[in-house]
Amino acid sequence: MSTSAGDEFQRTTKYVRGNLGGGRLDWSKRPDAYKDYPESTKIDLSLLKQAETMSVDEAIRRRRSTREFSRKPLSLEQLAYLLWASVGIQRKEGGYEFRTAPSAGALYPIETYLITNNVEGLEKAVYHYSIESHMLEELELGEFSTAMARAALGQEMFLCAAAIFVWTAIFNRSKWKYRQRAYRYVYLDAGHIAQNLALATTSIGLGSCQVGAFYDDEVNRIVGIDGEEESAVYLSVVGYPVVS
Repeated sequence: MSTSAGDEFQRTTKYVRGNLGGGRLDWSKRPDAYKDYPESTKIDLSLLKQAETMSVDEAIRRRRSTREFSRKPLSLEQLAYLLWASVGIQRKEGGYEFRTAPSAGALYPIETYLITNNVEGLEKAVYHYSIESHMLEELELGEFSTAMARAALGQEMFLCAAAIFVWTAIFNRSKWKYRQRAYRYVYLDAGHIAQNLALATTSIGLGSCQVGAFYDDEVNRIVGIDGEEESAVYLSVVGYPVVS
């Protein structure tokens, strides 16, 4: 039997009938479902007009990975819609806030960071998306697309994309309930979010490309996280496609 890390992970996180493990949950130790940066400068997105969209059917038929982007900037309205469509709060029921993408146990371990390169009304910077308040939180001003391209194995589309989405996982949000099985769910959650973004970008005439190849610790340093309790799991670039 193979002893490689991937094979071992798959084997040891299986559910076996009659041996699920688990036990009572300590609700007093449930991690907070929201992360925020209270001292950061805020950009309120809640009052912006929603971008016009095409039907879901048409977006599915048109969706494709885009790797060449024009220099046309995104509007703040477009960016606000993409953030909401990918991970935002969709409805409130029974005291819970449900989001646009499904999450195992409604635990929502994924956080969204944004590297802006060409967005009207926004400085080039690293931002965190505050889901609860539908705001951007400014973390560090500067040009980070070059560092992101280097961290993503030299992929040049990071240099010309208008915005880069960095999805991270706060693992304990899921491990609190699902223990080691949680790692499976974290990556499934990220995939749901990425597909939401891919269809949302298509629906407003933009393009995106989802990226799993990157140097983890380099991306973690760019967005300012520790790589242990919270770590990057997925990336996406967004912008106007080059018209051939």
